[in-house]
Amino acid sequence: MDRSQKAESVASLSAVFNEVGVVVVTRNLGMTVAQSTALRTKIREAGAAYKVAKNSLAKLAIADTKYAEIGDLLTGPTALATSVDPIAAAKVVVDFAKTNDKIEIVGGAMGTQVLTPEGIKALASMPSLNELRAKLAGLIQAPATKIAQLTTAPASKLARVFAAYAEKEAA
Repeated sequence: MDRSQKAESVASLSAVFNEVGVVVVTRNLGMTVAQSTALRTKIREAGAAYKVAKNSLAKLAIADTKYAEIGDLLTGPTALATSVDPIAAAKVVVDFAKTNDKIEIVGGAMGTQVLTPEGIKALASMPSLNELRAKLAGLIQAPATKIAQLTTAPASKLARVFAAYAEKEAA
């Protein structure tokens, strides 16, 4: 890799670090190509990215970002899982690590907050941004549904009372 390629790699990594909401640092312990492809596919489906980068270049890229504190985690064969949604990358990596012993979660960061492996696992246990949006929409919609039910209930009760009186008078 020549100097211009390195500069381009650092610039693209720096742009990624400025856009994302979470960075998860993993250590690869001899994953096969099939395992790596499966992980990348799952991460891509979740709207996240997974990149193996040279540690020295990654350290240069995070120097001027809010993720500067994770530089100490970048030793050995590491890879970076990133996503704009603060939960997506962590959730996929933790789920994959449960079934595969060839990947180790080293730590990560959410903004300026450095996370331990336990912190990443706790983050992964939270509902994703889409799940939270769905719950919020359900909570907002529920009162409107109840109001609609309450406003139509008296009219239906009145109709049943009138029908009962009509049947009583007809008999």
